[in-house]
Amino acid sequence: MKQVTQMLGAVALALAAHGAQAALPIAQWTHSSGARVYLVSSPAIPMLDVSVDVDAGSRRDPTTQIGLARATASMLDKGVQAAAGQPALDENALAEAWLDIGAQFGASASSDRMSFSLRTLTDPALLERAVALAARQMAQPAFPAEVWARERERSLAALREAETRPGTHAGRAYAAAVYQGHPYGAQTTAQTLQAIGVNDMAGFYRQHVMACGARISMVGAIDRATADRIADRLLAAIAPNGCRSLAPVPEVVPLAAAKDERIPFAAAQAQVLLGQPGVRRDDPDFLTLLVGNHILGAGGFTSRLMDEVREKRGLTYGVYSSFSPGRHAGPFTVSLTTRPDQAEAALALSREVVARFVAEGPTEAELQAAKDALIKGFALRLDSNRKLLDNVANIAWNDLPQDYLDTWTTKVAAVSVDDIRRAFQRVLAPQRMVSVIVGGMAP
Repeated sequence: MKQVTQMLGAVALALAAHGAQAALPIAQWTHSSGARVYLVSSPAIPMLDVSVDVDAGSRRDPTTQIGLARATASMLDKGVQAAAGQPALDENALAEAWLDIGAQFGASASSDRMSFSLRTLTDPALLERAVALAARQMAQPAFPAEVWARERERSLAALREAETRPGTHAGRAYAAAVYQGHPYGAQTTAQTLQAIGVNDMAGFYRQHVMACGARISMVGAIDRATADRIADRLLAAIAPNGCRSLAPVPEVVPLAAAKDERIPFAAAQAQVLLGQPGVRRDDPDFLTLLVGNHILGAGGFTSRLMDEVREKRGLTYGVYSSFSPGRHAGPFTVSLTTRPDQAEAALALSREVVARFVAEGPTEAELQAAKDALIKGFALRLDSNRKLLDNVANIAWNDLPQDYLDTWTTKVAAVSVDDIRRAFQRVLAPQRMVSVIVGGMAP
């Protein structure tokens, strides 16, 4: 264990010295299972980061068990079953096993996908042990009932605490209005959590965690042959779950009309949200919208919204806009907090700024400043193996071009004022947005 700790310390120093790196070529091939494998060989640091992504996100939750995907992912480090002559491991023994190797393994679920992540040193003996334990954890999750009972109580307590915050009520009302019944807008409640049992988790896992539709992304000091062996081990772990076509998830329906929600809540600050369904991640205008939104509301104190709503009017300490795309249209959202007596004025001004930007687009000076900021900051998106892995996994999951990172700065530099105006007018309809204000009076 001391040797592992020393090696990890050396790797940390190497990461700090490595700094920002240029985008590296991405190798891609299809595994015999049907999974797609993506590899960036990065020999400078003796470390490997792996991500395995499957179509098992919360958009697959049954309507009466919202939260099932996330609960399933959260239980994957709570123990493994006995198999092939190996004893069962409870959550403590499993944590000790990973600590002994000096590696990390985890699982999480988002709206679209369930992700398994492995980080390990590439010393051959440690790498072999780490991959073997990761494969076992993926193949034989235990889902112990007594641990889920404890974890569910923790989640229920967190839900009760969240009810005391105005942001919870604002986000819930906003999601319901924007998504109009689409799974992206579904919210976990105490009732849906209580409906989830460990048998439901095991069934969800077997039904959705399949090798054939998986994406495996690897970044680190390995070659193609080693990547193939790792993919074989990890995909074999979930291959017994079969290979089947999952039911298609419907697309998000555009808003037909504006909708305004005003929710009384005793709070010192009002929560304000404005927005609508935006775009899918594979939308051809994604980078154009990214550049435009940097100008509109993502560029901090240089953004239009911050200048108009905070600097000139003093209606908030901060206001931001964002696109959050997925495999379906994620939201475009403007968010701010303000004094309850200023909420309507802040909302009206934000709406006006958005509408003017959609109609006119940015100035040439604003566009150049945004390009400079984004291009200069691009290296920070790739300045560690973990960040590079996140980018590669994003390419893999959303079927983006393999040269996406290599061409990113060139494409950003080519965006014009006309491009931004056209894209924003195609995507956004300021007259048909949802607005939500929570706060202002006692309920």
